[in-house]
Amino acid sequence: MKCSVFIATSLDGFIAREDGGIDWLPGPEVAGPDEDFGYQDFFGAIDAIVMGRNTFELLLTFNEWYYGETPLFVLSSREIVLPQHLPTTVSRISGPPAEVVRLLEERGLQHLYVDGGRTIQEFLRSGLIDEMTITRIPVLLGNGVPLFGSLESDIRLRHIETRSFPGGIVQSRYAAVKRDIDVNQRG
Repeated sequence: MKCSVFIATSLDGFIAREDGGIDWLPGPEVAGPDEDFGYQDFFGAIDAIVMGRNTFELLLTFNEWYYGETPLFVLSSREIVLPQHLPTTVSRISGPPAEVVRLLEERGLQHLYVDGGRTIQEFLRSGLIDEMTITRIPVLLGNGVPLFGSLESDIRLRHIETRSFPGGIVQSRYAAVKRDIDVNQRG
């Protein structure tokens, strides 16, 4: 299974304010109303989303559901109440990243979109992230929710491409350089 990240950060590496706020993300006035920074192409290539509970709860505050019928698995060790207006393709899943990947592979899924700070960090530490697209917004927040946390060892990345957009927005795509590990350790 391929696991990918598509996320925006402040220039100093935060994905949200300390309170979870993302009001610093630019709107269409910066890059134009038709610019989605490659998101639709990325979204068209995945077949499911694994999202952390905090990110999911933030998503519920938006007026629109952006994921259609794409299966979305909320990673949470606690029970959660799913609002009735959500598609039936939204459900909760729990377990360590390797187990989550194994369970979703057994369902025939092949490409996961991994979202949410803590969830991305756990998947990275487990060696499960294959590719990351990071869009850097030219704003310094000073503190907040970091994209990356502490690691037990380096994670090597191979640069694939970098694109720039109006307003100073820069997007880079990286592939994780996999360590020589037994495939069975992934799940």
